[in-house]
Amino acid sequence: MYLKGGVLLTLLAAFQISTEGRGTQLCKPGFSEDVYHAEISESLIEGQALLNVRFVDCGRSVRLQYKSSDPADFRIGDDGVLYAARSFQVPGAQPVQLVVRAKDEGSEELWQTHVKLTPTTSDTPQGAKVLSTPEAPQQVREILFPPRHADGSGVLKRMRRDWVIPAINVAENFRGPFPQELVRIRSDRDKNRLLRYSVTGPGADQPPTGIFIINPISGQMSVTKPLDREQISSFHLRAHAVDLNGNQVENPIDIIVNVIDMNDNRPEFVHQIWNGSVPEISKPGTYVMTVTSIDKDDPNSANGILRYKILSQTPESPSSNMFTINNKTGDIITVAAGLDREKVQQYTLIIQATDMEGSPTYGLSNTATAVIKVTDVNDNPPEFTPDTFYGEVPENRVNLIVANLTVTDKDKPNTRAWNAVYKITGGDTFGLFSVPTDPTTNEGLVTVVKPIDYEMSRTFQLTVVAENEEPLARGIHLPRQSTATVSIKVIDVNESPEFHPNPKLLRLEEGTPFDSVLTVFSAQDPDRFMQQIIRYSKLSDPANWLSIDPANGRIRTMAVLDRESPYVTNNLYNATFLATDNGIPPASGTGTLQIYLLDINDNAPYVYPQEAEVCEKPDPNAINFTALDRDLSRNAGPFAFELPAEVRKNWTLTRLSGEYAQLSLKIGFLDSGIYEIPIVITDSGNLPLSNTSYLRVKVCQCDHAGDCTDVERIIAAGLGTGAIIAILLCIIILLILVLLFVVWMKRRDKERQAKQLLIDPEDDVRDNILKYDEEGGGEEDQDYDLSQLQQPDTVEPDTIKPVGIRRLDERPIHPEPQYPIRSAAPHPGDIGDFINEGLKAADNDPTAPPYDSLLVFDYEGSGSTAGSLSSLNSSSSGGDQDYDYLNDWGPRFKKLADMYGGSDD
Repeated sequence: MYLKGGVLLTLLAAFQISTEGRGTQLCKPGFSEDVYHAEISESLIEGQALLNVRFVDCGRSVRLQYKSSDPADFRIGDDGVLYAARSFQVPGAQPVQLVVRAKDEGSEELWQTHVKLTPTTSDTPQGAKVLSTPEAPQQVREILFPPRHADGSGVLKRMRRDWVIPAINVAENFRGPFPQELVRIRSDRDKNRLLRYSVTGPGADQPPTGIFIINPISGQMSVTKPLDREQISSFHLRAHAVDLNGNQVENPIDIIVNVIDMNDNRPEFVHQIWNGSVPEISKPGTYVMTVTSIDKDDPNSANGILRYKILSQTPESPSSNMFTINNKTGDIITVAAGLDREKVQQYTLIIQATDMEGSPTYGLSNTATAVIKVTDVNDNPPEFTPDTFYGEVPENRVNLIVANLTVTDKDKPNTRAWNAVYKITGGDTFGLFSVPTDPTTNEGLVTVVKPIDYEMSRTFQLTVVAENEEPLARGIHLPRQSTATVSIKVIDVNESPEFHPNPKLLRLEEGTPFDSVLTVFSAQDPDRFMQQIIRYSKLSDPANWLSIDPANGRIRTMAVLDRESPYVTNNLYNATFLATDNGIPPASGTGTLQIYLLDINDNAPYVYPQEAEVCEKPDPNAINFTALDRDLSRNAGPFAFELPAEVRKNWTLTRLSGEYAQLSLKIGFLDSGIYEIPIVITDSGNLPLSNTSYLRVKVCQCDHAGDCTDVERIIAAGLGTGAIIAILLCIIILLILVLLFVVWMKRRDKERQAKQLLIDPEDDVRDNILKYDEEGGGEEDQDYDLSQLQQPDTVEPDTIKPVGIRRLDERPIHPEPQYPIRSAAPHPGDIGDFINEGLKAADNDPTAPPYDSLLVFDYEGSGSTAGSLSSLNSSSSGGDQDYDYLNDWGPRFKKLADMYGGSDD
């Protein structure tokens, strides 16, 4: 193996020979050679490939890790390629001796080999085939097509051995000059014929095309531009050899061009700013976050192997090294204790990622920022500002805040570690107080929840403990300042007097007489330490039966107590009294006196129902009724029924039960009418009461169904005298309304007749529509009485017309006023005078209607002063007349004067 200028000249790395008849040689993993030789230039460039130490794994899945004995100057990748770790001059001309070790990560098995690197000058070792470089003549590697041999038939056949064509390694980002010659492809059959060489595959004749070219005659293959491993890491090409006729003379051989990685990419963090958090008081070794960086260089080489470290920490409290980072994985953990959110809430770390395994000399670096927030835990209990609080409360007041308990807490506000919870641990045996938390200020509000009696207890001494909603962190205990004492003073107030018992129940017989003393209903003042006087008054007494003595509360009757009163419900009568002291301000209390009235026989029974009806000849003639008594049952039924002697001749009474009896006619017929039958009823009291009650019986004529048929049945059905009177009044009012409507209609008709026209439309042919469109012989076929068109004075007198045929709009027979007659002289002043005189005559006409109507000033006909229309000539004959006098009539006739009286213009 020979190398010049960084181009690997591996002619044959390793091969395995299997021979027929010898069997198969056992394969043992290891390096293919004990000592690898390579020639290097005196000036080495960082990342320059120098040698490929091939390891034979015999088909085993071996994960190798290579190490160089001089990693500062030479490094070896996972693929066994040896690189220059830095750019330097090889000192002297002595060979460089290296030891390369390979370790199986699975079995921990070790192998090693030796590498001898010989610096070369312009002299070339014997047997090497190289081409020149721009600095010095360089020999280019030559690849021969695998030879073939002839069998007995003279046919060339491939030899039974496997040729391993070593890959061509080309460093990326080579600056030229281009084209750069890589290798020479040659066939040993070019000695007796001319051959043409070509290369196919991606990078040659396939996209990206034109990167690799070959001289078809000499077979020299070159690269035309710099290569970028991050785009394409290797090219798989195929070399061909054909004669001038295009016939293939050699089998194609595969050529692999590996792009050797150069450290031309800096690490790039996935995020420029990383956010993390860690609870305060965390122990060393607590995981915080992981930062990640990516390098586009070969991750299997040192160019892509990254190492992390922390450059700075802000702030440097309580230590400058609160965190550390795993240089391989980027995990950030805590390394020191003392994280306290109340002192430092956030740390800012500058993280650096460096390739070349973190080499400060050759590695490329980049930085990012890690922001670590210290989260709050409940490591600070609430502490009372003073440890003693004071308050006072009036007695009998509830839902009143007595004192505000203030605490301090260094934890983050408005969190569960800051929110305080207060508990009363002593001094409140009966649960009179509670301490809720004000959500805004975090104060404890000591509140009275039950009434406090000053006469029972005047002061309270409460013990209150403050805690957080979230339990304290492990190892932290409540200090003494988390407990406070609350002293509460009770203020005496004037309390209302209290009746005992309330309500008070009395059992009395009804009928208790007037001015009887029933009881003393007094009240007690709970203010034992106040000397006060109580006065009594009546607050509610529905029947006004009772009175109370204002000084001592003695209750007397003001009327006889009656159990049957409407103010008594279920035998109970309720009265309310008021007791008022003379305190400042006065206080009053109410008490209820309940009187349970015992029944006595003080109400006589009466018949029910009190009205009934029977037929004159009913069969049977019977009426069933009962007796009612307002007393209770022991003073009511069973009842005894009896008829007076004077009634027994027509009626008979039969007792059906203790409450029911039957009344029936004793005779076969009784005249229709209303009869009141007296019935004597006696109750069953200890002192029985009797009463004569009247049953109103209506005897009527009945139909076949036994129902009354006379008119008086209406009354019996429930229509009393008042209802009948109301019905009659409604009928009278309705008749009056109808009469008024008829009178109004007649009056309106008279007014309508008075307002009609004076001339009958049937007799007057003026101003009527005449139908002229009928077919016929013309006007002579229409027989009209043209005398109606004459003047009124020519028409026959009104007296000639018989009565009943006058037109409604015709003027009545009265002396008519003298209406003016228009002069025939065409004088302009005549028109105005004529109109004014006609208006004055109409106003003085007593026969004229009292409303606006059409006034006829003249009539056409033989007697008309206007003359005949047939005498008018055409418009052409008007030119001889003089119309200038129209100018004197005013501005309204000026246009007419201009039209007829003007010149020809």
